[in-house]
Amino acid sequence: MLGLLVEPGWAGFVLGLVALLAFIARAPLKLALVDRVRGRDLTRTRLARRVVAVELSVLVGLIVAAFLLAEQSFLWPLALAAPLILIELWYDTRSRSRRLIPELAGVVGVAAVAAAIALAGGGADLLAAGLWAVAAARAIAAVTFVRVQLRRAKGQPHTLRLSDRFQVVAIGVVVIGWVADAISIAGVIAIAALALIHAVLVRRPVPATPILGAQQVVFGLAVVLTAGLGALAP
Repeated sequence: MLGLLVEPGWAGFVLGLVALLAFIARAPLKLALVDRVRGRDLTRTRLARRVVAVELSVLVGLIVAAFLLAEQSFLWPLALAAPLILIELWYDTRSRSRRLIPELAGVVGVAAVAAAIALAGGGADLLAAGLWAVAAARAIAAVTFVRVQLRRAKGQPHTLRLSDRFQVVAIGVVVIGWVADAISIAGVIAIAALALIHAVLVRRPVPATPILGAQQVVFGLAVVLTAGLGALAP
């Protein structure tokens, strides 16, 4: 959404579909990889492989369409994000995807789609890097906050400092982007406000999980609109 708000176009829309389909394909791919590592070849394994094969075929077609529609190459963000996605997949195959490292690697890697969409629409490299930074900062802040909240809700060991530290990291990321003239002051304010809200809420009673999820949807949309409109401002 952030990439399309700043640089709308058909190529970006197709890349958004690529990201969505890749997210959907993760479940059967994870199942197939886990069973392969464990030496299992069950009915569900074979079904998962067939589903992945179909989804990957569609993905390839969509990527080709994006290349044909794009105003310029959008590959460098995806190339830089590839190692992060591979880290997440490595943990997925060992059923350790709920650990902090794969969660952060995955969301920062996926955030590169915002940069790719901006490039496909004709945006500058610096703008694309800024959008990636904003999307990554929002994801880092959200994942660590939700991680602590879920542990609190389940009565599991946790530390509020985990969330607090990564809120600071998120702010640091966008401040660096602002200094480099890749992010507008609106983007910095959006992430700073999100970090402050998280710092307050993590010390309040934990809401029900659906409410926690709904909060993050609202926060995410607010960041996209604020940072996106800020990037469009002259």
